Amino acid sequence: MNLIDIPTFIKTHITKRPESLFLKDIENNKELLSKKIKDKSVLVIGGAGTIGSSYIKAVLKFEPKRLYVVDTNENGLTELTRDLRSDKDQFVPDDYKTYPMSFGDDVFRKMFVSEGPFEIVANFAAHKHVRSEKDKYSIEAMIENNVIKAKAFLDLLMQHKPEHFFCVSTDKAANPVNVMGASKKLMEEVIMAYSSDMQITTARFANVAFSNGSLLAGYLERLIKQQPISCPADVKRFFVSPEESGQICMLACMLGASGDIFFPKLEEEEMVYFNEITEDFFKAMGQKTDKCSSDDEAKSKAANMKPGDAYPVHYFVSDTSGEKLYEEFYTDTDKLDMESYAGLGVIKNAKREPVDKINETLKSLISLMNSGRYDKADIVNLLKVYIPDFEHIETGKSLDQKM
Repeated sequence: MNLIDIPTFIKTHITKRPESLFLKDIENNKELLSKKIKDKSVLVIGGAGTIGSSYIKAVLKFEPKRLYVVDTNENGLTELTRDLRSDKDQFVPDDYKTYPMSFGDDVFRKMFVSEGPFEIVANFAAHKHVRSEKDKYSIEAMIENNVIKAKAFLDLLMQHKPEHFFCVSTDKAANPVNVMGASKKLMEEVIMAYSSDMQITTARFANVAFSNGSLLAGYLERLIKQQPISCPADVKRFFVSPEESGQICMLACMLGASGDIFFPKLEEEEMVYFNEITEDFFKAMGQKTDKCSSDDEAKSKAANMKPGDAYPVHYFVSDTSGEKLYEEFYTDTDKLDMESYAGLGVIKNAKREPVDKINETLKSLISLMNSGRYDKADIVNLLKVYIPDFEHIETGKSLDQKM
Protein backbone atom coordinates (compact mmCIF):
# COMPACT_ATOMS: atom_id res chain seq x y z
CA MET A 1 0.00 0.00 0.00
CA ASN A 2 1.45 3.36 -1.07
CA LEU A 3 1.20 6.53 0.98
CA ILE A 4 -0.48 9.31 -0.96
CA ASP A 5 -0.11 13.06 -0.98
CA ILE A 6 -3.44 14.23 0.50
CA PRO A 7 -3.47 17.81 -0.96
CA THR A 8 -2.76 16.41 -4.44
CA PHE A 9 -5.42 13.71 -4.00
CA ILE A 10 -7.97 16.38 -3.02
CA LYS A 11 -7.22 18.45 -6.13
CA THR A 12 -7.24 15.42 -8.43
CA HIS A 13 -10.13 13.32 -7.15
CA ILE A 14 -12.37 15.45 -4.90
CA THR A 15 -12.49 19.15 -5.81
CA LYS A 16 -10.97 18.44 -9.24
CA ARG A 17 -9.53 21.95 -9.24
CA PRO A 18 -5.78 22.44 -9.88
CA GLU A 19 -5.87 25.78 -8.02
CA SER A 20 -8.04 27.40 -5.39
CA LEU A 21 -11.57 28.39 -6.37
CA PHE A 22 -10.90 31.73 -4.65
CA LEU A 23 -7.43 32.50 -6.03
CA LYS A 24 -8.77 35.09 -8.48
CA ASP A 25 -10.81 36.87 -5.80
CA ILE A 26 -7.77 37.07 -3.54
CA GLU A 27 -5.63 38.44 -6.37
CA ASN A 28 -8.30 40.96 -7.40
CA ASN A 29 -8.59 42.25 -3.83
CA LYS A 30 -5.00 41.91 -2.65
CA GLU A 31 -4.45 45.62 -1.96
CA LEU A 32 -7.76 45.99 -0.10
CA LEU A 33 -7.12 42.84 1.95
CA SER A 34 -3.66 44.12 2.88
CA LYS A 35 -5.11 47.48 3.92
CA LYS A 36 -7.70 45.80 6.15
CA ILE A 37 -5.38 43.21 7.75
CA LYS A 38 -1.77 44.46 7.84
CA ASP A 39 -0.70 45.59 11.34
CA LYS A 40 -4.15 44.81 12.77
CA SER A 41 -4.96 42.81 15.90
CA VAL A 42 -6.69 39.48 15.20
CA LEU A 43 -8.62 37.19 17.55
CA VAL A 44 -9.64 33.73 16.33
CA ILE A 45 -11.96 31.57 18.42
CA GLY A 46 -11.95 27.87 17.58
CA GLY A 47 -8.69 28.39 15.74
CA ALA A 48 -7.25 24.91 16.34
CA GLY A 49 -9.69 23.16 14.00
CA THR A 50 -9.23 22.64 10.28
CA ILE A 51 -11.25 25.66 9.16
CA GLY A 52 -10.05 27.99 11.91
CA SER A 53 -6.39 27.14 11.35
CA SER A 54 -6.81 27.52 7.58
CA TYR A 55 -8.38 30.94 8.15
CA ILE A 56 -5.39 31.88 10.30
CA LYS A 57 -2.98 30.93 7.52
CA ALA A 58 -5.00 32.92 4.98
CA VAL A 59 -4.98 36.01 7.22
CA LEU A 60 -1.29 35.70 8.12
CA LYS A 61 -0.35 36.18 4.48
CA PHE A 62 -1.28 39.84 5.00
CA GLU A 63 0.86 40.27 8.16
CA PRO A 64 -1.34 41.33 11.07
CA LYS A 65 0.43 42.83 14.09
CA ARG A 66 -1.12 40.52 16.69
CA LEU A 67 -2.72 37.07 16.62
CA TYR A 68 -4.51 35.56 19.62
CA VAL A 69 -6.08 32.11 19.24
CA VAL A 70 -8.63 30.57 21.61
CA ASP A 71 -9.74 26.94 21.55
CA THR A 72 -10.84 24.30 24.07
CA ASN A 73 -8.53 21.80 22.34
CA GLU A 74 -5.17 22.29 24.05
CA ASN A 75 -3.46 19.66 21.90
CA GLY A 76 -4.87 21.28 18.79
CA LEU A 77 -3.42 24.65 19.78
CA THR A 78 -0.04 23.00 20.35
CA GLU A 79 -0.11 21.44 16.88
CA LEU A 80 -1.22 24.75 15.34
CA THR A 81 1.79 26.49 16.86
CA ARG A 82 4.19 23.75 15.79
CA ASP A 83 2.75 23.88 12.28
CA LEU A 84 3.11 27.66 12.00
CA ARG A 85 6.57 27.72 13.55
CA SER A 86 7.87 24.84 11.41
CA ASP A 87 7.13 26.43 8.03
CA LYS A 88 10.08 28.55 6.91
CA ASP A 89 7.84 30.69 4.68
CA GLN A 90 5.12 31.26 7.28
CA PHE A 91 4.77 34.74 8.76
CA VAL A 92 3.95 34.72 12.48
CA PRO A 93 3.63 38.05 14.34
CA ASP A 94 5.81 38.64 17.39
CA ASP A 95 2.69 39.05 19.50
CA TYR A 96 1.23 35.56 19.05
CA LYS A 97 -0.56 33.79 21.90
CA THR A 98 -2.79 30.75 22.24
CA TYR A 99 -5.30 30.24 25.06
CA PRO A 100 -6.88 26.84 25.83
CA MET A 101 -10.25 28.08 27.10
CA SER A 102 -13.90 28.32 26.13
CA PHE A 103 -15.20 31.59 24.72
CA GLY A 104 -18.16 31.19 27.08
CA ASP A 105 -16.00 31.27 30.24
CA ASP A 106 -15.38 34.22 32.56
CA VAL A 107 -11.62 33.92 32.03
CA PHE A 108 -12.15 34.47 28.30
CA ARG A 109 -14.10 37.65 29.01
CA LYS A 110 -11.23 38.87 31.22
CA MET A 111 -8.68 38.16 28.50
CA PHE A 112 -10.81 39.74 25.78
CA VAL A 113 -11.38 42.97 27.67
CA SER A 114 -7.83 43.29 29.01
CA GLU A 115 -5.93 42.31 25.86
CA GLY A 116 -8.16 44.11 23.37
CA PRO A 117 -9.08 45.92 21.30
CA PHE A 118 -9.17 43.41 18.46
CA GLU A 119 -9.92 44.87 15.04
CA ILE A 120 -10.64 41.48 13.45
CA VAL A 121 -12.57 38.78 15.32
CA ALA A 122 -13.59 35.41 13.86
CA ASN A 123 -15.55 32.68 15.62
CA PHE A 124 -15.20 29.06 14.49
CA ALA A 125 -16.23 27.44 17.79
CA ALA A 126 -19.18 25.19 16.98
CA HIS A 127 -20.75 21.76 17.12
CA LYS A 128 -20.46 20.92 13.43
CA HIS A 129 -21.29 17.21 13.17
CA VAL A 130 -24.70 15.78 12.37
CA ARG A 131 -23.63 12.86 14.58
CA SER A 132 -23.79 15.24 17.57
CA GLU A 133 -27.59 14.91 17.33
CA LYS A 134 -28.44 11.96 19.58
CA ASP A 135 -30.77 12.92 22.40
CA LYS A 136 -31.90 15.91 24.43
CA TYR A 137 -28.53 16.29 26.17
CA SER A 138 -26.46 16.39 22.99
CA ILE A 139 -28.95 18.79 21.38
CA GLU A 140 -28.92 21.10 24.39
CA ALA A 141 -25.11 21.20 24.31
CA MET A 142 -25.23 21.97 20.58
CA ILE A 143 -27.69 24.85 21.00
CA GLU A 144 -25.73 26.17 23.97
CA ASN A 145 -22.51 26.31 21.94
CA ASN A 146 -23.83 27.29 18.51
CA VAL A 147 -26.46 29.80 19.59
CA ILE A 148 -26.56 30.86 23.24
CA LYS A 149 -22.81 31.37 23.71
CA ALA A 150 -22.65 33.09 20.32
CA LYS A 151 -25.38 35.51 21.45
CA ALA A 152 -23.55 36.23 24.73
CA PHE A 153 -20.36 36.90 22.79
CA LEU A 154 -22.18 39.34 20.51
CA ASP A 155 -23.38 41.23 23.57
CA LEU A 156 -19.75 41.46 24.69
CA LEU A 157 -18.64 42.58 21.24
CA MET A 158 -21.21 45.39 21.27
CA GLN A 159 -19.18 46.94 24.09
CA HIS A 160 -15.89 46.50 22.19
CA LYS A 161 -16.82 46.61 18.50
CA PRO A 162 -14.27 45.17 16.06
CA GLU A 163 -13.85 46.46 12.53
CA HIS A 164 -14.80 43.01 11.23
CA PHE A 165 -16.59 40.11 12.91
CA PHE A 166 -17.07 36.76 11.19
CA CYS A 167 -18.98 33.73 12.46
CA VAL A 168 -18.90 30.51 10.48
CA SER A 169 -22.12 28.83 9.33
CA THR A 170 -22.79 25.70 7.24
CA ASP A 171 -24.49 24.64 4.02
CA LYS A 172 -26.79 22.57 6.26
CA ALA A 173 -28.45 25.83 7.37
CA ALA A 174 -30.24 26.05 4.00
CA ASN A 175 -33.53 24.12 4.30
CA PRO A 176 -32.20 22.29 7.41
CA VAL A 177 -33.17 18.67 8.11
CA ASN A 178 -30.98 18.15 11.20
CA VAL A 179 -30.62 19.99 14.50
CA MET A 180 -27.05 21.01 13.70
CA GLY A 181 -28.23 22.80 10.56
CA ALA A 182 -31.19 24.30 12.42
CA SER A 183 -28.93 25.56 15.21
CA LYS A 184 -26.68 27.23 12.63
CA LYS A 185 -29.71 28.74 10.89
CA LEU A 186 -30.77 30.17 14.24
CA MET A 187 -27.19 31.36 14.81
CA GLU A 188 -27.39 33.22 11.49
CA GLU A 189 -30.57 34.94 12.64
CA VAL A 190 -28.91 35.87 15.94
CA ILE A 191 -25.90 37.52 14.29
CA MET A 192 -28.08 39.22 11.68
CA ALA A 193 -30.01 40.89 14.50
CA TYR A 194 -26.77 42.72 15.37
CA SER A 195 -25.64 43.39 11.81
CA SER A 196 -27.06 46.93 11.71
CA ASP A 197 -24.92 47.90 14.70
CA MET A 198 -21.74 45.97 13.94
CA GLN A 199 -19.86 44.78 10.84
CA ILE A 200 -20.83 41.10 10.70
CA THR A 201 -20.58 38.49 7.95
CA THR A 202 -20.85 34.73 7.73
CA ALA A 203 -20.31 31.94 5.18
CA ARG A 204 -21.94 28.68 4.29
CA PHE A 205 -19.73 26.19 2.54
CA ALA A 206 -19.22 22.61 1.61
CA ASN A 207 -17.59 19.67 3.33
CA VAL A 208 -13.91 20.31 3.93
CA ALA A 209 -12.00 17.36 2.50
CA PHE A 210 -9.99 15.47 5.16
CA SER A 211 -10.89 17.99 7.88
CA ASN A 212 -10.50 17.01 11.53
CA GLY A 213 -13.18 14.51 12.53
CA SER A 214 -14.48 14.05 9.00
CA LEU A 215 -15.23 10.69 7.41
CA LEU A 216 -12.27 11.00 5.05
CA ALA A 217 -9.82 11.95 7.81
CA GLY A 218 -11.08 8.88 9.64
CA TYR A 219 -9.85 6.71 6.77
CA LEU A 220 -6.27 7.58 7.69
CA GLU A 221 -6.89 6.54 11.30
CA ARG A 222 -8.53 3.28 10.21
CA LEU A 223 -5.56 2.43 7.98
CA ILE A 224 -3.07 3.05 10.79
CA LYS A 225 -5.08 0.75 13.10
CA GLN A 226 -5.88 -1.78 10.34
CA GLN A 227 -9.59 -1.30 10.86
CA PRO A 228 -12.25 -1.53 8.14
CA ILE A 229 -13.80 1.39 6.28
CA SER A 230 -17.50 2.20 6.48
CA CYS A 231 -18.97 4.62 3.95
CA PRO A 232 -22.43 5.79 2.79
CA ALA A 233 -23.19 4.66 -0.75
CA ASP A 234 -25.97 7.17 -1.42
CA VAL A 235 -24.65 10.48 -0.04
CA LYS A 236 -23.01 13.13 -2.20
CA ARG A 237 -21.53 16.40 -1.07
CA PHE A 238 -19.90 19.60 -2.27
CA PHE A 239 -16.25 19.76 -1.23
CA VAL A 240 -13.62 22.42 -0.71
CA SER A 241 -10.00 21.90 0.29
CA PRO A 242 -8.79 22.95 3.76
CA GLU A 243 -6.95 25.88 2.14
CA GLU A 244 -10.13 26.99 0.36
CA SER A 245 -12.15 26.77 3.59
CA GLY A 246 -9.88 29.34 5.22
CA GLN A 247 -9.86 31.57 2.16
CA ILE A 248 -13.64 31.82 1.84
CA CYS A 249 -13.89 32.78 5.52
CA MET A 250 -11.14 35.37 5.18
CA LEU A 251 -12.74 36.89 2.08
CA ALA A 252 -16.20 36.94 3.67
CA CYS A 253 -14.82 38.46 6.86
CA MET A 254 -12.85 41.23 5.20
CA LEU A 255 -14.82 42.10 2.05
CA GLY A 256 -18.48 41.53 2.82
CA ALA A 257 -21.11 44.13 3.66
CA SER A 258 -22.63 43.67 7.09
CA GLY A 259 -25.29 40.97 6.95
CA ASP A 260 -23.86 39.18 3.90
CA ILE A 261 -23.85 35.39 3.77
CA PHE A 262 -21.15 34.07 1.44
CA PHE A 263 -21.03 30.69 -0.30
CA PRO A 264 -18.80 29.05 -2.94
CA LYS A 265 -19.98 29.05 -6.55
CA LEU A 266 -20.29 25.33 -7.12
CA GLU A 267 -22.61 23.63 -9.57
CA GLU A 268 -24.71 20.59 -8.70
CA GLU A 269 -22.63 18.37 -10.98
CA GLU A 270 -19.57 19.15 -8.83
CA MET A 271 -21.00 17.17 -5.91
CA VAL A 272 -19.15 13.91 -5.33
CA TYR A 273 -20.38 10.64 -3.83
CA PHE A 274 -18.42 9.39 -0.82
CA ASN A 275 -18.21 5.88 -2.28
CA GLU A 276 -16.53 7.25 -5.42
CA ILE A 277 -13.96 9.11 -3.32
CA THR A 278 -13.34 5.94 -1.32
CA GLU A 279 -12.64 3.84 -4.41
CA ASP A 280 -10.32 6.54 -5.80
CA PHE A 281 -8.57 6.73 -2.42
CA PHE A 282 -7.65 3.06 -2.44
CA LYS A 283 -6.76 3.06 -6.15
CA ALA A 284 -4.34 5.93 -5.51
CA MET A 285 -2.66 3.75 -2.88
CA GLY A 286 -2.53 0.78 -5.24
CA GLN A 287 -4.93 -1.16 -3.03
CA LYS A 288 -8.03 -3.13 -4.02
CA THR A 289 -11.21 -3.00 -1.93
CA ASP A 290 -13.28 -5.92 -0.66
CA LYS A 291 -16.93 -4.81 -0.62
CA CYS A 292 -18.59 -6.24 2.48
CA SER A 293 -22.31 -6.58 3.19
CA SER A 294 -22.17 -5.48 6.84
CA ASP A 295 -20.01 -3.82 9.48
CA ASP A 296 -19.52 -7.19 11.18
CA GLU A 297 -18.24 -8.82 7.99
CA ALA A 298 -15.87 -5.91 7.40
CA LYS A 299 -14.54 -6.06 10.98
CA SER A 300 -14.01 -9.80 10.77
CA LYS A 301 -12.07 -9.54 7.52
CA ALA A 302 -9.96 -6.65 8.85
CA ALA A 303 -9.01 -8.68 11.91
CA ASN A 304 -7.71 -11.48 9.70
CA MET A 305 -6.24 -9.34 6.92
CA LYS A 306 -2.85 -10.32 5.53
CA PRO A 307 -0.42 -8.22 3.43
CA GLY A 308 -1.72 -7.95 -0.12
CA ASP A 309 -5.35 -8.66 0.79
CA ALA A 310 -8.07 -6.37 -0.53
CA TYR A 311 -9.15 -3.83 2.08
CA PRO A 312 -12.59 -4.47 3.64
CA VAL A 313 -15.11 -1.68 2.99
CA HIS A 314 -18.79 -1.61 3.89
CA TYR A 315 -20.94 0.66 1.71
CA PHE A 316 -24.24 1.25 3.47
CA VAL A 317 -27.49 3.06 2.67
CA SER A 318 -28.02 6.09 4.93
CA ASP A 319 -30.70 5.60 7.56
CA THR A 320 -29.68 7.94 10.39
CA SER A 321 -31.51 10.99 11.72
CA GLY A 322 -30.87 14.32 10.02
CA GLU A 323 -29.02 12.88 7.03
CA LYS A 324 -29.63 14.76 3.79
CA LEU A 325 -28.59 13.03 0.59
CA TYR A 326 -27.39 16.32 -0.92
CA GLU A 327 -26.70 19.85 0.26
CA GLU A 328 -27.57 23.34 -0.92
CA PHE A 329 -26.23 26.81 -0.15
CA TYR A 330 -29.35 28.93 -0.58
CA THR A 331 -33.13 28.72 -0.94
CA ASP A 332 -35.58 29.97 -3.54
CA THR A 333 -36.36 33.08 -1.49
CA ASP A 334 -32.76 34.27 -1.20
CA LYS A 335 -31.62 37.31 -3.19
CA LEU A 336 -28.25 36.46 -4.68
CA ASP A 337 -25.26 38.45 -5.88
CA MET A 338 -23.43 36.18 -8.32
CA GLU A 339 -21.48 38.91 -10.09
CA SER A 340 -19.19 40.60 -7.55
CA TYR A 341 -16.79 37.69 -7.09
CA ALA A 342 -15.33 35.03 -9.34
CA GLY A 343 -15.63 32.12 -6.92
CA LEU A 344 -18.16 33.42 -4.40
CA GLY A 345 -21.87 34.07 -4.33
CA VAL A 346 -23.50 36.25 -1.69
CA ILE A 347 -26.96 36.12 -0.10
CA LYS A 348 -27.98 39.77 0.29
CA ASN A 349 -31.41 39.58 1.92
CA ALA A 350 -30.83 37.60 5.10
CA LYS A 351 -33.64 38.12 7.59
CA ARG A 352 -32.84 40.68 10.31
CA GLU A 353 -35.05 40.17 13.33
CA PRO A 354 -35.03 42.72 16.17
CA VAL A 355 -32.74 41.77 19.05
CA ASP A 356 -35.78 41.74 21.37
CA LYS A 357 -37.39 39.01 19.27
CA ILE A 358 -34.16 36.99 19.30
CA ASN A 359 -34.06 37.35 23.09
CA GLU A 360 -37.60 35.97 23.32
CA THR A 361 -36.70 33.04 21.07
CA LEU A 362 -33.67 32.10 23.16
CA LYS A 363 -35.63 32.65 26.38
CA SER A 364 -38.18 30.07 25.20
CA LEU A 365 -35.46 27.56 24.33
CA ILE A 366 -33.63 28.06 27.62
CA SER A 367 -36.88 27.80 29.58
CA LEU A 368 -37.72 24.49 27.90
CA MET A 369 -34.24 23.05 28.46
CA ASN A 370 -34.23 24.15 32.10
CA SER A 371 -37.69 22.74 32.79
CA GLY A 372 -36.52 19.15 33.21
CA ARG A 373 -39.67 18.08 31.37
CA TYR A 374 -38.64 17.78 27.76
CA ASP A 375 -37.24 15.34 25.25
CA LYS A 376 -35.54 15.60 21.87
CA ALA A 377 -38.86 15.95 20.03
CA ASP A 378 -39.88 18.92 22.22
CA ILE A 379 -36.73 20.83 21.27
CA VAL A 380 -37.15 19.95 17.59
CA ASN A 381 -40.78 21.12 17.64
CA LEU A 382 -39.85 24.41 19.32
CA LEU A 383 -37.09 25.00 16.76
CA LYS A 384 -39.67 24.48 14.00
CA VAL A 385 -41.71 27.37 15.44
CA TYR A 386 -38.79 29.76 14.90
CA ILE A 387 -37.37 28.13 11.77
CA PRO A 388 -40.35 27.42 9.49
CA ASP A 389 -38.25 25.68 6.81
CA PHE A 390 -36.83 23.18 9.33
CA GLU A 391 -38.02 19.75 8.14
CA HIS A 392 -36.39 17.40 10.61
CA ILE A 393 -35.61 13.86 9.45
CA GLU A 394 -36.01 11.49 12.41
CA THR A 395 -35.22 7.79 12.00
CA GLY A 396 -34.41 6.87 15.58
CA LYS A 397 -30.83 6.02 14.57
CA SER A 398 -27.61 7.96 15.18
CA LEU A 399 -24.28 7.89 13.37
CA ASP A 400 -22.77 6.76 16.68
CA GLN A 401 -24.45 3.41 16.00
CA LYS A 402 -22.24 2.96 12.94
CA MET A 403 -18.49 2.48 12.50
